[in-house]
Amino acid sequence: MNKTIHREGKGTAKLFDERSLANDYATLTSALKPGLRVLDVGCGTGAISKDIAAKVGDTGHVTGIDNTEFFIQSGKETYADVKNLDLIYTDLFAYEPEGQFDLIVAARVLQWLNNPVEALKKMYSLLKPGGTVSILDYNHEALEWQPQPPPSMLRFYATFLRWRGDAGMNNHIAEDLPGYFEEAGFINIAEFNADEVYQKGEENFTNKAGIWAKVAMSKQMVEEGYIDDELRLLAIDEYTEWVATDAGRMVMKLKEIRGIKPLS
Repeated sequence: MNKTIHREGKGTAKLFDERSLANDYATLTSALKPGLRVLDVGCGTGAISKDIAAKVGDTGHVTGIDNTEFFIQSGKETYADVKNLDLIYTDLFAYEPEGQFDLIVAARVLQWLNNPVEALKKMYSLLKPGGTVSILDYNHEALEWQPQPPPSMLRFYATFLRWRGDAGMNNHIAEDLPGYFEEAGFINIAEFNADEVYQKGEENFTNKAGIWAKVAMSKQMVEEGYIDDELRLLAIDEYTEWVATDAGRMVMKLKEIRGIKPLS
């Protein structure tokens, strides 16, 4: 990547710990069965990894890797009792395991890379012939709010997308993943809709719809000259108020793409 994204911190780790296979990667369940050897790339604290470990059972094993050391250390403490789960602090491109995997997964990870095809090629090399790679990721350009949030948040969000784009990140990567899979050599490519739909009145609506206020908490775009701090703080305040009062629905466009490594 050209840009270092600041992900560290106890608050971010807590957000990852709130994730689960059922709520945050439900489409993957159909690919899981006992005995699989699974690699979870960009696993964060391992919250979803530990649920995958439960699905593959004692005869299977899950390895989670992440390039943020704090997340891995946190996950090792939180999920120490999950015997068929290993969490490793490493970068995908530096990772050289013994043996290949039956299934490799990456949830909301490739959106942060400026070289997603190279990442898929690396996963291909770590996969057994006949094995599957599953990628879950967003089309940020198709985010839906009903009604529209305050102009301050719309300006912040547009700046966020420009900031990502300038770093070489694909803001609509979910739409391009099938082509990336083909370029990396995968066959039998399949697509699954995984849109995240949040409605007012649901128990988690305020927390989930409020994600963009949490994103705006980071000062990285201010430090890099993309936005002034006054607008950032205004976006946080006005958006938080909007979520609590006027917000009715938010849809984050999300897809799972799977591909298989040919047997020969």
